Amino acid sequence: MKIASLFEQGRPLYSFEIFPPKRTAPVETIYNTLEQLDGLHPDYISVTFGAAGIVVDKHNPLEIATMIKERCHTEAMMHLTCINSSRADIDEITAEAERRGIENILVLRGDRVPNVPPQMDFRYAADLAAYLSARGGFCLSGACYPEGHQDSPDLERDIAYLRHKVDAGCSHLISQLFFDNSLFYDFLERARGAGISVPINAGIMPVTNKSQIEKMITLCGASLPTKFVKMMQRYEHHPEALMDAGIAYAVDQIIDLVAQGVDGVHLYTMNNPQLARRITDSVSSLFKVNR
Repeated sequence: MKIASLFEQGRPLYSFEIFPPKRTAPVETIYNTLEQLDGLHPDYISVTFGAAGIVVDKHNPLEIATMIKERCHTEAMMHLTCINSSRADIDEITAEAERRGIENILVLRGDRVPNVPPQMDFRYAADLAAYLSARGGFCLSGACYPEGHQDSPDLERDIAYLRHKVDAGCSHLISQLFFDNSLFYDFLERARGAGISVPINAGIMPVTNKSQIEKMITLCGASLPTKFVKMMQRYEHHPEALMDAGIAYAVDQIIDLVAQGVDGVHLYTMNNPQLARRITDSVSSLFKVNR
């Protein structure tokens, strides 16, 4: 099933993101994680292309997406990056994805990797979206950045590029993580004003430890509101308390987003089913009410 059709149900979507196992672990180690996440009944589960845009086996995300569909009976969305993929790579992976019945792809530029020359067949996600849209057969999603992409000079031009990505074939969008809902609402207003009318899912990442958030801030540049900073400072040396506080913060964000009529929430699970369960137990009923 193409994810775009799920938005026609009239209620906000609730989805998860997972990533492939570490390079030293076999892909089968993801089985238990998937089984536990599936028991939470998300609308779909997306699987990333790997840390920093590279995985040992480029077919691992495809294998995991297949597991999601066949073992968990849940719709899957496979991430596909172009910065480290040639046209031949893209053709090979998408042909195999189609053979396996994978219908949903999140198109991304991908992270630049030091000392690894980028492939130049597709410089940007919009280029990959246009190529796959012309090929046909897939429902395409794109990434968006409530505070602007780090490589973009300003939010206005980032949104203009986002419009180009949508025009290239992305039927819905998933946002980068954020910790201040007001920034997401401002971005949403700007995007709608720019003529971007496709559904936009809010990306939420629950914070479980200080090093995790420091790493993510370095990678994506999300700003931290005062309330969040005080929470981190108060509980940074108390792991269990920080876990509870981080979950409560994420739940508060989700409740507010759904109350404001968000199209959907995409939860970055960090392959932690227990974390996802605690959040889902607190918000699952919200996603059964029509917008």
